[in-house]
Amino acid sequence: MNRLKEIQLKLKFFWGSLFYFKYTPHALLYSRLRDNIERKFFKYSTEKGFNKPGKLTHTELTEKGANFYFELAELQISFLTEELIRVDWKPGIPPIPYGIARKDWQDVKTHVEEIENGVSISSAKLKVIVKEDGSLKFCDSSGQILREEFAPSCKNEGWLHQAQLRQEEQIYGLGERFSSLNLRAAKDEKQQPKTYRMWNYDAAGMYGPGSDPMYLCIPVYLSLHSSGSYLIFYENSFDAYFTFGETAVANFEGGSLRYYFTYGTPAQLLERYTELTGRAALPPLWALGYHQSKWGYRTEEKIREEARAFQERNLPLSAIHLDIDCQVGNRAFTIDPDRFPKLGSFTQELKELGVQFIAILNPGIKYSRHSNLFLEGQILDGFCKLPNGKLVVAPVWPGWCVFPDFTNPKVRAWWSRQYQYLLDVGVAGFWHDMNEPAAFIAWGDRSLPKVTQHYMEGRGGDHREAHNVYGLLQAKAAYESLCQYHPQQRPFIVSRAGWAGLQRYAWTWTGDVECTWIALRTTIATVVGLGLSGIPYSGPDIGGFQGNPSAELYLRWFQMATFFTFYRTHSSNNVEHRTPWTYGEPYLSIIRQYLELRYRLLPYFYTLSWEATQKGYPPVRPLFWSATDEPELWSVEDAFLLGEALLVCPIVQEGARSRQVILPKGFWYNFWDDTALEGSQQITIEAPLEQIPLFVLAGSILPMEEKKQLILHIYPPVEEDSRETVLYTDAGDGYGESRVDKFGMTRSENGLEITWTEEGKYPFPYKSMSLHVHGIKLQQVWVDGEEVTCTGQILEFPNLEGGDVSDRFHQVRIQG
Repeated sequence: MNRLKEIQLKLKFFWGSLFYFKYTPHALLYSRLRDNIERKFFKYSTEKGFNKPGKLTHTELTEKGANFYFELAELQISFLTEELIRVDWKPGIPPIPYGIARKDWQDVKTHVEEIENGVSISSAKLKVIVKEDGSLKFCDSSGQILREEFAPSCKNEGWLHQAQLRQEEQIYGLGERFSSLNLRAAKDEKQQPKTYRMWNYDAAGMYGPGSDPMYLCIPVYLSLHSSGSYLIFYENSFDAYFTFGETAVANFEGGSLRYYFTYGTPAQLLERYTELTGRAALPPLWALGYHQSKWGYRTEEKIREEARAFQERNLPLSAIHLDIDCQVGNRAFTIDPDRFPKLGSFTQELKELGVQFIAILNPGIKYSRHSNLFLEGQILDGFCKLPNGKLVVAPVWPGWCVFPDFTNPKVRAWWSRQYQYLLDVGVAGFWHDMNEPAAFIAWGDRSLPKVTQHYMEGRGGDHREAHNVYGLLQAKAAYESLCQYHPQQRPFIVSRAGWAGLQRYAWTWTGDVECTWIALRTTIATVVGLGLSGIPYSGPDIGGFQGNPSAELYLRWFQMATFFTFYRTHSSNNVEHRTPWTYGEPYLSIIRQYLELRYRLLPYFYTLSWEATQKGYPPVRPLFWSATDEPELWSVEDAFLLGEALLVCPIVQEGARSRQVILPKGFWYNFWDDTALEGSQQITIEAPLEQIPLFVLAGSILPMEEKKQLILHIYPPVEEDSRETVLYTDAGDGYGESRVDKFGMTRSENGLEITWTEEGKYPFPYKSMSLHVHGIKLQQVWVDGEEVTCTGQILEFPNLEGGDVSDRFHQVRIQG
C-alpha cells in the first residue's frame, strides 16, 4: 500500500471513530442509569426451589402420553408424533409459544408400563423411561439408549437441566455461534469446556473467533454419537447458559423447563424441528443473487454510480442495501428527501437495471415530541416501561430512544403499518439492525434493563423473558406488513437478531465480523450451525465488516460466499469501500467468474430454497449430513455441502495454493476438470488463486442457466446406481403456478439412462435445454428410442420455450 493511501485510510478510520465517540457521554450516563434502575426495581424471588423432584408417587394417562407426579414436581410427557416428544417439568412460568408454528397434533398410540424403579412410556418408535428419582432415558424402538438425563433442579425461578454425554458425542447448533462447529470441542481460557450464553448480544462494531454470546441465540442443539443422532429444543427464551463437558448442562435463569426431543438422521431432525417451529417461506428469486452494501451510501447519486459501475464492468447485481446514513437523523422509517429527492422514480430506475432497493430499519424511536412515531406510540401506550410506569429510554443511533413493545399485538399491528409508504415508493425489502434490542453502553449489558416490563400477549413479563424474542417479533410484524401491502410479492427481510422460528419471517447475516483469515474460516461453522438451528438463509459481510482485507483475503471470502444463500458485501463506515473491482486485476476477473457461476447456479439454489420450504433442510450443510456413520466427518468445519450435489472446500489460509480435503463416502467429480475421486478418503488438491476446491457427487444432475437455456450437467454414478434430481421453477416471485421437473438417472451394464417427468401447470420457462455429460465419453445416444447425433459431450434440445414440449424427451439412453 502506498504512503498516501495509508494516510487516507488512517484519516477515514479516525473520522469514523469520532462518529462512535460522540455517543460516549450517552453511553456513560445510560450505563449508570441502567444499573441504578436494576438495583431499585429488581426483586428476588422468595419461591423455594429443589435440588431433586423427590420420589415418583403416581402416574396418570393422558390423550398424548402421561403425567408423572413427584413429591416436589410434576412431569408431563406428550407424544406429538411417534418420534417427537414434548417434555414439561412444572412448576414454572409457561412459555408463550412465539417459536412454535404447529400446535395441532394427532393423537399417538402409547403404551405405559411399570418397570423396576420407574415407569416407561412408548410409541411404536420411541420409548421414555422415567425413573423414580426423576431421571429420564430416551430409547429407540430397539431399546438402544439415545440420551440419559439426570433429574432436574428447580432454582428460585429457573431450572438446571443436565444429561450425560458419551465420550465421542458431538454437539451442534445453539443458533449463531462464532466457535467450532462441534460446540463441545471449544475451550475457554482455562481449557475448560466453553460456556455458551443464550442472550442476543450486539458485538458493537467488531468481533472475532471465540466471541460469545452473539446476535441470534436459539436453545436448540443436535447431538451426534455412535448410537445415532438426536435433537433437543428448549422452549424457554430466558437468559441461559449451556456447557458441554462430560455432561450437557442447560442453566435457565427463569421460566419453565419445557423441551422437545426427537431422534433420527440430521435430515429427519431438521424436518421435524421445522415442522414444530415453522419453515422458511420461498424467497423471491432475485434475493438469491448478489447484494452490494456499504455504510456510507449517503446520496441517490452515489447509489446510481454504484449500480452503473456494476453494469459497465459486466458484473451481475440484484440488490443494493442502504445503511443508517440514508436516513434523517438515523431515524426509523425515514429516507432523507434532500439526498433522495425522487425516491419513487429512482427505485424504478434501479429495477430497470435489475437492482432492488433495500432499506435499513432499527427499532429504537427517537425520544422526542417532534417525532410522529414517538407521539403515535405514546398514544397507543406501546413503548416499553419500567415497573414505575416511566418509559425506558436508552441511547442508540438517533440519540435517546424508546422501544416498541413487540410482545403486544396492537404494537405489532401499528409497527406493521409504518412500512407502507416506503413500499409504495419502491423499497423492495428491509434489513433490521440493532434489534437484540441493543443500546450503547460503557459497561455491562448492551440492552434494556432486565426489569423492563413487557405485555407478553397480556400476561405480563419482564425483559429477561422478552429480550431474546424481541427481534423475532419485529420480523413477524414486518413480514405481515409486506404480505398485506404487497400481496403479490414475496417478503424480503433480513434480521440481525431473532429466536426459534425466525426462519418463518426473515434471513440473517453474521454481523460485524473482523477482517481476518481465522474469521473467514470460522464463518463456515457459523453458517452451518445456523442451518442446523433451523435458519436456512444466512451469510457474512464478504471480506468482513471491520477492517480492510487484503486482495487475497477478499477474493477467498468472495469465493466461499458464492455458495452461501445470502451473498452480500458490506463494510463499516470507517474502512475503505469494498466492491468486486476494488483490488483491480486479476481479482476483478476472478470475482466476475464467481459472480457469473452464482447466477448460472440459480436454478439449483432456487430448488434448494423450495426444498427448505417443503422439508426444512438448510441448503448449506455439514459434511456428515448424509454420512453420520463416518466419524471422521463429524468435526470437519472448513468445508460444507451445498445441497446434496456440491462439496465446497474454501481456502482459509493466506498464501495457500492447495489444501487437504476429506471426501465423504461415494464418488466425487472435481468440478473444474471432471476427475472422478473415490470418497471416504483424505486427499490434497491444488487451489490456485482463481479456484477453490469444488466437487460434485457422482449421480447428481446439476441444473444451471445461461441466456434462458437450461443446462443439465450430468455426473453419472461410477458404479451401477439410480438417483433422481428435481428442479423447481415458477415466476420467481408471487404465489402463482409452479412446476417440478424430475430427472431420473440410472447407470447399469447397458449404459446410462436419463428420464424426464413433470408436475405442475407453470409453463417450462426455458427457451432450450442441453445435457452436458461428464465423466464418460459419448459414443451412441438414443432419444425416446431413436438414435441421434450429438456434438462432443453435449446433447441439445432447442425448442422448448413457453411450454412447447415438441422437442422434449422422456428417455435418453447413452452408451459410453
